Amino acid sequence: MTNKVIVIVGAGPGLGSAVARAFGSQGYDVALVARNPEKLEALGTSLQELGITTGWSAADVTDSKALAAAVERFGGHAGHIDALHFNPSIFTPKSAAELSAEELLSDLAGGAAAILTAAQAARPFMSAGSVILATGSINADRPWTTVASLGVQKAALRNLVTALDQSLRSEGIRAATVTINGTLAEDTEFAPDRIAEVFVKLAERARTAGQDWQTVVPYPA
Repeated sequence: MTNKVIVIVGAGPGLGSAVARAFGSQGYDVALVARNPEKLEALGTSLQELGITTGWSAADVTDSKALAAAVERFGGHAGHIDALHFNPSIFTPKSAAELSAEELLSDLAGGAAAILTAAQAARPFMSAGSVILATGSINADRPWTTVASLGVQKAALRNLVTALDQSLRSEGIRAATVTINGTLAEDTEFAPDRIAEVFVKLAERARTAGQDWQTVVPYPA
């Protein structure tokens, strides 16, 4: 029996790394997708040194063809994808009064719309009990004034995750976003390793989730 596989889109040294370690400790093989090849290789190598079977593929989340190809490559190699974690956030330090419509749409493409590309690419390799997970933020409810597009991204992402869950639940595939109600920081309630465990528990619940499944999960609860 082959190991389960998680594909992490927007994998970085913070929460993405923590999620990779958490799922790896549960016996998952880990597949990483991010834009920067050098940083991606460094993260992948560090996970391999921990004994976690890890592969990686560089792709910009705003490049739909490249992102889909990366996800499909992992799915084709393993034959299945059991969890997909969508983690990107695009930071443009501008208020709503300064942000252009074009900049907003560009940020939405990477921080929200790209989950559709990733999910649709992963879907042929997913089966009942698989799960789509996304990193949400308090900014969906309380916009960060100086980074106006971030709240719009997270609000749109939350909506898309709920829509994906409604569309795929008949196939036994569930989707949820974890709304992080604070700022990531080590040695606090918002330490990445602690939040990563929430994603692991959601993946476990997805296999038996019924009507009580939450598509929007607050952290802390």
